[in-house]
Amino acid sequence: MCGRFVVARVGTELVGMLRVDLVGDDVPAPSFNVAPTDKAAIVLDSAKSEPPVRRLEPARWGLVPGWAKDLSIGARAFNARSEELEDKPMFRAALEKRRAIVPVTGYYEWHRTDAGKTPYFIHPAAGDPLLFAGLYEWWKDPSKPTDADDRWVLSFTILTRASSGGLGSIHDRMPVFMDPDHADAWLDPTVDYPRDILDAAVDAAATVADTLEAYPVSAAVGNVRNNSPALIDPVPGPPIP
Repeated sequence: MCGRFVVARVGTELVGMLRVDLVGDDVPAPSFNVAPTDKAAIVLDSAKSEPPVRRLEPARWGLVPGWAKDLSIGARAFNARSEELEDKPMFRAALEKRRAIVPVTGYYEWHRTDAGKTPYFIHPAAGDPLLFAGLYEWWKDPSKPTDADDRWVLSFTILTRASSGGLGSIHDRMPVFMDPDHADAWLDPTVDYPRDILDAAVDAAATVADTLEAYPVSAAVGNVRNNSPALIDPVPGPPIP
């Protein structure tokens, strides 16, 4: 799973990698402890434009489908199992037309033992951005006036798969890491067979996983109020099991 991640650089610095056409207003500032319901920048191809326009937009972490009565449902939908998307009404429609990429610096994962939990920071060895496959939705807040700027809420979830390689020693799930070569196909809202694209991305994620590094960090990351670069500093502790 992925319950916390790091964005150490502003999202606009990632425009070049993914060839974004439009940067939205209020892209979130860097954060070293992004938690569910926080905002983060996501990349999507707008299906309302022809050809689709690639956008970098701030979005709420935790998917809120259009039929939801309120935002609270999103707090439980910050991850989605890639192998179950078609079976879940919450994610099925988004897989068809609303696929996103979540660019991050790295993420935290906790390894559990009889002695307790150890948080690890997992990131690309070379410091390059790490891309997660995600889904997004727009939700209309019925409590807001029709002309309110914040009536429409953009939200997202991060896809996961079974862990591979060394990451499997930390946790049995990992995000679906997106190889940049698969990005265009994944974001394209016009494709006919999204499951084929997802399966290719899931398979390629194992190769990306093999390039990542992990080391133990302070338990302070477990408190959402803590947010500083010190959270990703390595601390003495057990290496990857």
